[in-house]
Amino acid sequence: MKKILLSALFALFITSAFAQSYENLVKEDWAQFGRYATANSEVSVSPKVVYMGDSITERWVKAHPDFFNNNNFAGRGISGQTTSEMLCRFRPDVIELHPKYVAIMAGTNDIAMNNGNISLENMLDNIISMCELAKANKIKVLLCSVPPCKQFPWRLQAECRDRIPAFNTMLKEYAQNTKGVTYIDYFSALTDGNNACIEKYTLDNCHLTPAGYDVIEAIILNYIK
Repeated sequence: MKKILLSALFALFITSAFAQSYENLVKEDWAQFGRYATANSEVSVSPKVVYMGDSITERWVKAHPDFFNNNNFAGRGISGQTTSEMLCRFRPDVIELHPKYVAIMAGTNDIAMNNGNISLENMLDNIISMCELAKANKIKVLLCSVPPCKQFPWRLQAECRDRIPAFNTMLKEYAQNTKGVTYIDYFSALTDGNNACIEKYTLDNCHLTPAGYDVIEAIILNYIK
């Protein structure tokens, strides 16, 4: 009788734990569709450029709000996001805003293994899918290089000094062979020559200072007509 009771209690515990875990999973907005839902609903004039990215893009809007407000640009960066998450929310956060351009800067968090290990080839596939969605909706693509990074503060073991420039080479080659996609090289202007970021342009070996944003703003404005 005691064994039966213990078995029943164990089964109840497992069932409750599973139910709680499933409930949390259902509630979680994995790709963060809700992050810009209100902002998207309030857009009355299509932005000239939507900037799709991660924390580097999100912090850009906070560091230089006038750059976005004065030029009718929309920032859609979300801290920590990988190319997989950006691809999932590409429709509501880019396509449905009907911009003339989308500037995609993605890959930092994939290389940092925020969602586990992913090959550079699979990262590129996600980027290509975003580009193809944009082109199918008559949106010009500005495919931006991943900025240089000496070391990820949140994942010290992840190798980035060689993988970032390797991935940028793949992005550049794809853009050069794809109509409607233009490669924007931030990396060359930000690197110290050893695949790390120039000290005055970075806060933590990865994220940019206001001076760093000045550099990339000057670069990308040359490609926006």
